[in-house]
Amino acid sequence: MLNLPSQPVPNRVIVAMSGGVDSSVAAALLVEQGYEVAGMMMRLWSEPRAAGSGPNSPFVNRCCTPDQMADARRIADQLNIPFYVVDVQDYFRQTIVQFFIDEHALGRTPNPCLECNRQIRFTYLLNRALALDAQFLATGHYARLDRVHGRYRILKSADEQKDQSYVLHMLTQAHLAHLLFPVGGYTKPQVRELARKFGLPVANKQDSQDLCFLADGDYRRFLREYRPALADPGPIMTEDGRTLGQHQGLPFYTIGQRKGLGVSANEPLFVLRKEPVKNALVVGSRERLGRRTLIARQANWIAGAPPAESIQAQVKIRYKAKGVDAEVRVVGDGRVRVHFHQPVFGVTAGQGAVFFQGDECLGGGIIADHHQEST
Repeated sequence: MLNLPSQPVPNRVIVAMSGGVDSSVAAALLVEQGYEVAGMMMRLWSEPRAAGSGPNSPFVNRCCTPDQMADARRIADQLNIPFYVVDVQDYFRQTIVQFFIDEHALGRTPNPCLECNRQIRFTYLLNRALALDAQFLATGHYARLDRVHGRYRILKSADEQKDQSYVLHMLTQAHLAHLLFPVGGYTKPQVRELARKFGLPVANKQDSQDLCFLADGDYRRFLREYRPALADPGPIMTEDGRTLGQHQGLPFYTIGQRKGLGVSANEPLFVLRKEPVKNALVVGSRERLGRRTLIARQANWIAGAPPAESIQAQVKIRYKAKGVDAEVRVVGDGRVRVHFHQPVFGVTAGQGAVFFQGDECLGGGIIADHHQEST
């Protein structure tokens, strides 16, 4: 829930800074455009120590390492803007890290970046910005924002390869009234060139990858340590109940996976679904992997209300997937049914299903468990 200020200071902007090139250029552009700018960086939770190392060898969240924080502070000093660090460690641990663990325990494959945008960046951080009487929070996301007939729309960025509108599908009109995406109209090479133009030392800095709280990038190791039961072995089964072998923990397999199953059959087998109650991994043919229908829960419509009737849209079932033509119909209780025009492979519970019409992101939801498909 947003805590809107009664009298925001016109043109005051808080920029969510990470020490990377995108947020740094976003801040520089806003300063150039005459906004009253301040930078804000979140200190997020990190594991207390590295696996197999001594107690004085800490893990560091890769979104807010000392180097990243130093870079962000250096950029703020260069731009002559205030810079704040906000400690969000406990809240991040409770809402994002625990969510990641719990979703895996339910047999899902979560996208914690979506939940972080929902709970942390565009609720907690936006509220901190508004508490400083800022009119806007700006981020380095690659997406465009416009307003038509009094309604805000999210559009894909100018850089198709970097477009991040998928991870913004949970935003509402109330959010968008207080958000800016300054780099959304540029390609990544153009952003790097702007960084050089502004003389920013992060112009050639590499993009961050993987989940920020996995300092070693190994989510399997993380889950084994923080929820050991998730590594319990169980049966690898066919849909008709035949046991073919044994898996080494449900979270360590992905929907559509073919290699590394450790079972043999007369035809190639793929992971079709996970059944956490039975601790079973269900496999089958590629034909059985294709799906024409899914249910998405926690649906959000950026326009502020769902369509009165079913609509035709392009639906992305993960961040890097291509949109697939589908009919999208509201079925109630915050859920929508997506019916694809052709079979789609790799539909995974816990990932986002996001709806587009051309360049416009209409909204989206979270893919529900397989057994809810017929509800």
